[in-house]
This record gives sequence, C-alpha cells and structure tokens, in this order.
Amino acid sequence: MSNTAKIPIKGSERTPLAGARAVGPTDPHQLIEISVILKHRQPLDPSRSGARLMGHAEFAAHYGAEPAQIDQIKKFAKENNLQVLERGDEVLRRTVTLAGTAAAMEKAFGIELIDYEHPEGTYRGRTGAINVPQELAPFVKGVFGLDDRPVAKPHFRHRTARGAFGARVASTSFNPADVGKLYDFPQDVNGAGQVIGLLELGGGFRPADIQTYFTALGVTPPVVQTASVDQAKNSPTNAQSADGEVMLDIEVAGSVAPGATIVVYFAPNTTRGFQDALSTAVHDQLRGPRVISISWGGPESTWTTQSMQNFDDVAQEAAMLGVTITAASGDNGSSDGLTDGLNHVDFPASSPHVLACGGTTLTASGTGIVSETAWNDGAQGGASGGGYSSFFATPSWQTAQAGQTGRGVPDVAGNAAPETGYNVLVDGQQDVIGGTSAVAPLWAGLVALLNQKLQTRLGFINPALYSANQATCFHDITQGDNGAYNCGPGWDAVTGLGSPDGIQLLQTAFSKIAQAQNAPAAAEVRSQRSTGR
Repeated sequence: MSNTAKIPIKGSERTPLAGARAVGPTDPHQLIEISVILKHRQPLDPSRSGARLMGHAEFAAHYGAEPAQIDQIKKFAKENNLQVLERGDEVLRRTVTLAGTAAAMEKAFGIELIDYEHPEGTYRGRTGAINVPQELAPFVKGVFGLDDRPVAKPHFRHRTARGAFGARVASTSFNPADVGKLYDFPQDVNGAGQVIGLLELGGGFRPADIQTYFTALGVTPPVVQTASVDQAKNSPTNAQSADGEVMLDIEVAGSVAPGATIVVYFAPNTTRGFQDALSTAVHDQLRGPRVISISWGGPESTWTTQSMQNFDDVAQEAAMLGVTITAASGDNGSSDGLTDGLNHVDFPASSPHVLACGGTTLTASGTGIVSETAWNDGAQGGASGGGYSSFFATPSWQTAQAGQTGRGVPDVAGNAAPETGYNVLVDGQQDVIGGTSAVAPLWAGLVALLNQKLQTRLGFINPALYSANQATCFHDITQGDNGAYNCGPGWDAVTGLGSPDGIQLLQTAFSKIAQAQNAPAAAEVRSQRSTGR
C-alpha cells in the first residue's frame, strides 16, 4: 500500500489564513494526533429520524464503520510509522485516532506542514489537499488534525456600560429562568433525568461560581460534569476570556432546567477538536446527553468542505439517535463578521440537522412581554446572524425563499441583546452577557424540559417546528433587521420562526412526536399479545 498512488480527499483543500505569514517548516519531530473519519456502512436513512429512534448498538451494527476498513487503516498506519490510539468506539464513531511525527504524517498523507504566524496566534498549517492511498480513498471521508488553526469563535457579547455616544444605556437584564417564564416554558418540570451536553472550544468554569450563582437564585445547583476531548481540559482564566461563554452556557441551561445534569465537553478549537467533540457527545453512552448546545462557530467560507460535511453527518446520526442539537447563529449579522461586502451564514448553525438559534431584543413588564424585535446593535454592537447557506441546500421541511436555494438560518430565536441580556457570574465577577450563545442553551433547556414532560427523546425537532401552528407556538418577530435581511411575518433570515411559546409547542407540535415514537412500541406489544408471545 505504501507504494501505491495517492488520491486527494475531496473538499480537504486548505489555504493560509488571511494575514498569516509562513515562518518555516514544522519541526519534523513534532508529535501530532489526527482523526481519520470513515464512511458509514450504509447510507444514513433520514426517515429513521423521528418516529423510530435507534440505540447505539443498533446504530453501530447498521451504520458504523466496517471493521475490515478499520483494519486497513491500521495497516496503513503501521506502514507509515504511525501509531493507532485505540479507544474502543472506532466502529460506532467511525473514527480512528493516529499519532506520529510531523515527518511521518507528511509522508503518509502527501502534504507539507508549515508553521504560520497570525495576528491571533501561531498555528501549524498546510496548503492544498490531503492525500490517501487509492485503496483507502473509497471509504476515508475526512482527516482532521494535521492543520491546527483556530476555526470558531464564541458567540457571546458583554453588555456595554455606556451607549455609542457616552449616554448610559437604559436597559433591563434578566435572570435566565425569568426569560423561560416569559416564553411560557413548563414550570411543573425541572429537567430531572435529562442530560444536556455543552460543546466548549476554550475557557472553563470554577465549581465555586456555580455553587454561588445558583444558591443566590434560590435554586439547587445542577450537577455539572466535564469530559475531555483530544486532551482539552476545563481551564478557567479570567472573566474577559472564553470563560464567559462557558459560564453563560452552564448558567442559562442550568437555570432553565436545574434538575438536569450538564456535561461540558472541552475540546481544542480546531476542526479536529470540533468534529471529535460532537461525535464524542452524540455517542457518549456513559453520560447519554439527549440535547447538545453549541455556542461556537464561524463563517461557512472559513471551513473546508470535508469539515462541514463530516460534521453534518454526525448531526444526522444524532437525529437518528434522538439527540437534539441547538447552535448559535452568530453575533455579526448578515456579514457574519467578514469584511468582503458579501453575506455569510455561520457554521455549524447552517447544518440542516441542527436547530439554528438567532437573537432578539426583549422588553418585559412583570410576567409579560412588552415588545420583541430583532437584535441589531450595529456593526460594533452585534446583531443576530442569519441568511442563506452557500453549501447546504434548502431542506425539505423549509420553504425555499424567492431567489434563494440554500438552507435558511436561523430556525428560531430568543433574547440575545446584551443590553437585555442575562445576569451571570464569571470567575467571581457579576456580569450581564448576551449574544446568540445564550439562545442555544436556552432552547436546549426547553428541549430538556419537554423531554421530561413527554417522557421521550424529541430528537430532530426542525420538521415539527416548521409544521407547527406558528401563530400560537411562536412570538413572530416582525420588526428589525440584521443588515441585509429584514424581519417580516412568518419565517425570516433574522429571527427565523420567532421566539418560543413553550406550552403551545408542548401541547401541539411536540406531543405528536411523542405519540409517533410510542406507536411502534405499542404495536409491538399488541403483536406479541395476539401471537401469545
């Protein structure tokens, strides 16, 4: 195999980051770990998402990697002086972990590794495509870890003390549970028995902060566990770092569903880290999260095709296993923070198999909503991300918009404006934080409550949301914009379908999912009774 021709992996092409400067070849002795992703044993069946949920063992048997193909990767590794780091879930996750020197990796994959300097830090990179022997090309879907550039940013914003012209901003912040009440989240459940997964690509939390925060609210602190992905750890530093993201996610989800267990999956901020974090969480049989919240992302144009496709593959796996994924739509409006004058959507929110969460500005009085508009504080203040994917086509459950062929983002919305943001505690400091990062865990908490209430796994909820009675199940946001796109009646590329009415969604859209999931089991019981089994 070592002497056979190599085939480029489609969509693996890389170019240097804008503003990066090559400083020289990567040290050939540097040790590198990578993840090799293999194809499914058979194509995924989208019709299995919903009524007929699978367990991990059944999934591995039908859709996991072929053991014989894993053996071929091991042979390839041995021939190229690479070590296989066996985890035991290679078939289920379709992922084989390899380790070796930079020189061995270059030889094995037909690449050249270069060290780059960049205004945001140094990274190890490559240009062009990754290559694999032609015998492996038919079933290797992706290779991640050779390039370790940062790929995502957290989508949170601190509230400013003063407005654009120095005047103090008149605004009201919220405790997260109060936002849940305004959105009519069920109050007779607390998420007990549910597990919420949070993907974090940096930062950390201090257990003392969690205890202090929830005790001050008069709420029993949720159980918070950590999971290390690709050697990343819970690494808190200061309140101005990514710790703000981690604590916002924990405190919003934990306030809405305090009875749930929260598992924080810490991973490196690389394509490999992001891919492995989602795959690990979706297939975590020990902790078993049934809803996963993602508050990190970046413009689609900054990701490789293999990154987006392989990540979406795992999101499809989550749907078949009954796992809901929520993702922040971004905090930079229709440009998603790029300055090329074009419109961009944020990934992974643009994946058709996640619930993309946009942002609003919420004004309330007592227990009622006074007004709710699109969150847009200008180019420097932030705005709800949204628009149309350049990579993913319009899914079947979403109506294509005039002149658009891509998947529309976001699907739903919730309070995100920093000036009407969430009261949090980060590294001992009280703060008010907003951003669409808050909306993803808010919706994750709602899903946990509904899972408990319905005693089911709602899983992939997008089709149900789009077929629901939007007049009763959502607060339609008709005022505001995010730059290129305007709000209007019904779905729009700023706030999606709108913010939720939890009880209405429970009683209409989601109760139907529970009934459909229970129908196969009931039919099997009837069949067994009729046959005397």
